[in-house]
Order: sequence, then C-alpha cells, then structure tokens
Amino acid sequence: MTTSLWTSRQPRDARPSVPVEYGPLVGRRDDEPMRRFRRYGLGQFIHFGLYSLLGGEYDGVSATGAAPAPEWIRAWRGPTAPPNWTDTYDRLNESFDPTELDARAWARQARQMGARYIIFTTKHHDGFALWPSAHSDYTVANSPFRRDLVGEVVDAYTAEGIDVFLYFSVLDWHHPGYTSAVPTDEAGRAGWQDFLEYTRAQLLELLERYPATRGLWFDGTWDASWVASHEFTHRLEQELREKRPGLIIGSRFRNDEHGARHFDSNGALLGDYEQGWERKLPANHEMLGGNDWDGVMTIGPNAWGWLRDTSGQYQKTADDLIDLLMRCRSMGGNLVVNFGPDGSGRMTAHEGRIAEQLGAWVAANADAVYDAGHVDLDPTGLGWLTGDDDRLFLTVVNRPVTGIARLRFPADGGRLPVAARLLDSGRALEMRITDIGYDLDAAVYCDVVIPADVRATRAFVIELALGEAGESTAKAERIDAWM
Repeated sequence: MTTSLWTSRQPRDARPSVPVEYGPLVGRRDDEPMRRFRRYGLGQFIHFGLYSLLGGEYDGVSATGAAPAPEWIRAWRGPTAPPNWTDTYDRLNESFDPTELDARAWARQARQMGARYIIFTTKHHDGFALWPSAHSDYTVANSPFRRDLVGEVVDAYTAEGIDVFLYFSVLDWHHPGYTSAVPTDEAGRAGWQDFLEYTRAQLLELLERYPATRGLWFDGTWDASWVASHEFTHRLEQELREKRPGLIIGSRFRNDEHGARHFDSNGALLGDYEQGWERKLPANHEMLGGNDWDGVMTIGPNAWGWLRDTSGQYQKTADDLIDLLMRCRSMGGNLVVNFGPDGSGRMTAHEGRIAEQLGAWVAANADAVYDAGHVDLDPTGLGWLTGDDDRLFLTVVNRPVTGIARLRFPADGGRLPVAARLLDSGRALEMRITDIGYDLDAAVYCDVVIPADVRATRAFVIELALGEAGESTAKAERIDAWM
C-alpha cells in the first residue's frame, strides 16, 4: 500500500533536521484574519472560465476519458480530440459572453447557503484572465463580454458579507515563456524569467485592483520549473504580504530549496493553512498537527468546471455535504463546496437545490457550525462532535436504534453535560449520567434520550450545556477485578 503526505505523516520531531533557507515566512498566526478564517465553517468555490462554454465536450463529442476534467479540456488529446484543438480552444475568448451572469445573484445564493467565504477563479490553467489585466491581452477585455468579472464578484460577495479569496493558477498554457521543465538554454531561461515577472505583475495587480481580497488560493505550482524557482517565490511571498498585511496564503504556493511542497523539509507549514485537502479529508484531527486547514469538494466525482452530461456520475446531495461539513468542523477545518456555472453564467438546478437545502440546515444549526470547533473527546460513531467553551454539539448522522446517544467524558475533565436539547427546535431532552461499571475505565458516560417521535429526515444536532461536575457523577466504590 502506498502512502502520501495526505494519508501518512511522520511526526516533525522524528525527522532528521536539515538546513532550510527558504522555509516558512510566518508561523501559526492568531491575528484577526486567521481567527476569522477559523470561524468561516462553510465556503463556496466557483470555477468559471472559457471551459465553461463547453461543458466537457465540443461539437457533440465528449472529452470524458481523454481530458482529466472539464476545466482541463484544453489538454484534450488522443483520437477523439478535434483537429487543431488547442488553437480552437485558445480562440474561445472570441465567443466568451455569459449574458445571463449576475454576480449579485451568485452572492445571494451563497449567502442563502450559509457560505462565509468564496474562492473565485481569476485565471485557470488556460491563462485566460477574468479581469482586464494590463499585463496580458488574453483577458475579458478582449472578449464580447468585456466586463471585469473579478471586480463584479468581489463587490457582490463583499456586499453580502462574504469574504473573497482569489484563485490564481501559476501554470499557464497560454504564456509563451511557460515551461513545465527547468529551462536549459538561454532562450528558455529568458522566456521563463519573462513568465515569472508576468506572474508577479498579475498577482500584485490583483491585490491593487481588489483591496477587499482576504486571501490568495494557488494552483498549478507542481511543475519542476516553478519548484526550481524557490528564491523567486520566497521573495514574491514576502512582497505579497508586505503589499497586503493580513493576507492569507495557503500552503500550495511554493516550496523550499529541497523541493519540499506544502511543508518544508523539516515539516513546517509553508503558508497560513493546509491547502492540500482537495476532494479528501484528514483521517483524524491528530494528523493535522495543530495547523489550520480547509477541504475543497466537488459536487460530482471530479468536475470543477461545468459538465454538460453528468449521467452515470453520482452527484453529492445536501445530506452528503452536511456530513462532510460537520466532519470538517469536528477537526477544526472549513468545508468549501464547488459550483461550476454553465457558459451563460447560470448555476445548475442541482446546485440551486444544494444551496437551498444546505442553507436551511446550516441556518437552523448555526451554533454548531460557525463558532464551534474541535473538541477533544472520543468519537461516538453516531456523527460529529463540535463545541465551544460552554456547549457541546453532537450532529447525529447515524441515529442509534436504541434511542440513546451515549458520550464518553474523562472522569477528571471537570465539566460535564448538565442539560440537553435539540438545537433546531429547542426541545429539551432527557439526559442522565450512567455508571456503566467498567473496571480500569476512568470515564463518565452521558446518555441522551432521543424520543421516538423525533421524525428527523436528515442529520440533527443535540446541544449539551456544560457545567461543573457534581456529586451525582462520582463513581461508586467497587472492588477491583482480580486477574
């Protein structure tokens, strides 16, 4: 069985230390921007660009199986690819005109869903900029649309109280100086240097044009050419942070001089939060090592951009996303749900249902989602635990057939549940401390009775108020079991 950075981790203190000059620029932050990040809970990702005009196919021929995903359709190769495909794709800017796009409607829908931040694609791997960049002619300014879409999104979401993070792909198929390999000749090195300066200029331009931007979400930073540019990327991160104090940058932006990405060669996080949880989640809270993180998730199996034909592909439901949301929150992370509008700028009907149903659940159970985070208690098997200083929340995903939700607390923990209720309705629930009588088990068990007439059709939350442990929680004196 193979393991990876995201499935198996070696503790930092177990690794031999190596000299690192181009390591982290910041440690764990506890300023207001990062405290705000930890309270986001739920976010929205939007993938939109030239690929949205196609929906994973061209002229009636599907690229499924010949391109990694609909937003990667420019990389379509093989016998099904249309003739001169990359040239055809690169001219899509000439027909880019999403006439039904309304960023304000997107933002209202996101607020209804309960999203507190958005990650929006300013430029994907195809190099097409959704703002009128002064450093490229391959932008919305040279399309029938012409409008500054990034500006419209920033303004609309900010007006709804939703923080904006800008997605930016370093990988750029359109720029003539981009290369995946480290250039080896003078012309290649000159072209690559031109590309680096272009990338720097566009990133500084985004921060200058859109001062409401809270963070940058990077993609396409895995090629050997970028990895070898560690001195440049180290300086550029410094410059971005100086340009915008408080800016949040994920771990995907750069690497150290030894090629270590996301974490330096000694295991220290390269950025403000772990950015590697893409369509996957941590196995447990311990493997995160105290780092902040978010998990970005597609609704379908893989597509980030709009996919015209989803037949035969499972589409996640609101129930799936509630489960994933509370799993993230139980480990102190945020869930970011991806939406892929079609070529006209409209969200799909399924995305609309997701926003409505997920939003209704989050609104009814907000206390368990936003300001509640990880609690150091044993898993229950019933769902996910979150909490704050005075309350504990159990999101019941697997309803027990016994009608009893049992939670285990350390006997020396000091604070135990004193009352229980359903969070959405406020209905009081019977609660009792149960002395099971396990030997060598320094624990207190709390049983909450779930009435049979609670007819929940999806996950529900039990809120437990915490108070000081009293005499009723003391365990009876018993003889030890002789062995």
